[in-house]
Formats: sequence, C-alpha cells, structure tokens
Amino acid sequence: MDLWHRATYLFGKRKGGRTVATEAFEELVEDFEFLDDWEDRYRHVIDLGKSMDPLVEALRVPATKVDGCASQVWLHTQFENGALHFDGASDAMIVSGLIAVLQKLYNGVPASEVGAIDARAEMGRLGLNEHLSAQRSNGLTAMIERIRGEAAQQV
Repeated sequence: MDLWHRATYLFGKRKGGRTVATEAFEELVEDFEFLDDWEDRYRHVIDLGKSMDPLVEALRVPATKVDGCASQVWLHTQFENGALHFDGASDAMIVSGLIAVLQKLYNGVPASEVGAIDARAEMGRLGLNEHLSAQRSNGLTAMIERIRGEAAQQV
C-alpha cells in the first residue's frame, strides 16, 4: 500500500469524511500488490468467490436477482445496527469473485456512508477496471447500483 493510502487509512479520513475502505478491503489491496500480472489477479478474484459462503437457494429469488448482468447474480442485503451486510452468488466464477470483492468493500459500512464510497476508484486500486470485459463491467456497475440503492433506502 502506498504511503498516501496507508496514511489516510490509519487516520481514517478522506474527502467527505469517509474512511478509505473497510479494513478487509485494505488487506485485499495489500494482497493484490504482491500479484504481478492480470492472470494472477484474475485467479485470486476467482479464489475469493470460491471461498464465499454459498447463498441459500431460498434467497435466489426474483427479488434478489440483479438485472443488467450477463450471468445470473443474486444479492441479499441486510442491515444490522445500521450497517450493511450482504451475501451473494453467481453462476459465473469471476462474478462470484467480484461479489466477494464488493463484500470486502461494503460489508460493515453504515448505510449512510455507502453512497460516499467511490467503488470504481477503489476497484481501480486493485487493477480490475481495465481488465473486465464490457459485459462484466456493466454487471459490476449493476451490482454496485443495487448495493447503493438498498443502502439509500435505509437512510
């Protein structure tokens, strides 16, 4: 992690008062710094998806399905003490991995602060933006918008 990101994380503030990201996401950024090329990063994202707890079949319903994704995607959001927690699943391994990355970015964040996170900029820190196909990028945007929308309804 570069000095600026470490300092803003340790001191906890960025423009608008939002912490840079969750601790879990910062750890992921550090992990990605040791991966030399896109193929290694791609494999790591897939491994993250494989390590997620499975989303129970009862939650794979139209209400949790994310429109705008090339693959099938379900996100189930909950709010505990005002903080976002979500689980998800996809029939595509890379998309499952992207869900796991979004969990590290958003889970535990107060609903009132979810909208302040620039998810695309944070994903850029992982070097993911420039390597996703247009369809995957659109699907990622749809997942981010769903998460932000669910959080906004809680505020």
